[in-house]
Amino acid sequence: MKKILLIILLCPIMVNAYSTSATSTTLIDTASNRTIYANNENEIRSVASISKIMTAILAIESNKLNDDVIIKDYVSKAYGSGIYIKIGEKLKLIDLVYGLLLRSGNDAALAIANTVSDSEEEFVNLMNKKAKELNMKDTTFNNPSGLDGKVMKGNFSTSHDMAILMSYCMKNKTFRKITKTSSYKLNTNMNNYYWVNKNKLLRNYKYANGGKTGFTEIAKRTLITSAKKGNTELVVVTLNDGNDFSDHKRLYEEAFKEYKTIKIIKKGYIQIPDEKFYKNVKFYVKEKFNYTINDRDDILIKYILDEKFKYKNNDVVGKLEVYNKKNKIFDTDIYIKIKKKKIDVIEYMLGLFK
Repeated sequence: MKKILLIILLCPIMVNAYSTSATSTTLIDTASNRTIYANNENEIRSVASISKIMTAILAIESNKLNDDVIIKDYVSKAYGSGIYIKIGEKLKLIDLVYGLLLRSGNDAALAIANTVSDSEEEFVNLMNKKAKELNMKDTTFNNPSGLDGKVMKGNFSTSHDMAILMSYCMKNKTFRKITKTSSYKLNTNMNNYYWVNKNKLLRNYKYANGGKTGFTEIAKRTLITSAKKGNTELVVVTLNDGNDFSDHKRLYEEAFKEYKTIKIIKKGYIQIPDEKFYKNVKFYVKEKFNYTINDRDDILIKYILDEKFKYKNNDVVGKLEVYNKKNKIFDTDIYIKIKKKKIDVIEYMLGLFK
């Protein structure tokens, strides 16, 4: 037998408008990947250098960031934007990631690919494998830099898929630190570097905390950024937008006015209202759930309990589900913990004598 208990959070109505001059736009929150605004978000296009965030996260997750890298002749294939590293130069993998994200170094991308993997081709396979894991259904990577044209086949994705990728990356502490860095100094055995982040939003918008620029003749201007105000963190992706920095800033301002991220479900013990079947137990969940809501949302929390006569500690006894109107936005198992009975001291002493 199942028992269903509900909690409903009702919100009044308010409407804001969003727009950009981009061919494709996606605005999501990082708490739940909720789409706040989208236009042609599933149109597949060349994404240019914003694809370097995939190269960066694979480098970070390789556990090789502090490894020494000796630059080899593969770097001679690099063209376009670079950090201008030389054959025989020695630096660490993490330095290359800074050069990749701050200065969009195509030579850094080649060095990373050949350090994390045995070849550029093998690294590209890792990029596509990761895209599949993140459910980036409309994405194909062909190189670690994002270059496209007659010499090199480009990377193709959608603003939606790239927003999902950025949201994932922003949950990594090392990525967050690097992507929001304004400038970086580095001394190697061959050169002294001072790199300034190309993401101008970090300097002219106080809530900006990360991002990556991109441009090729085929892709035109591409931009992926993130911004955080209070507990609300958002990601914007624009493809082919000649007014991208201004558009991103305006989208953030509109969204921050309308949306707030709140804690819907807290990890740990939960109270289930009007639950009377189970005696002397506690219920708990193993996951938290934060959600970015606006004034038009109706949030419903549903507790679905199996009425079990036999159970033991840490058994699953039901499901917790969260809905926004009729759409399920989260679910997790409900676990049970049997409370320890309090021992009556007098009864305990009498028991010893018996």
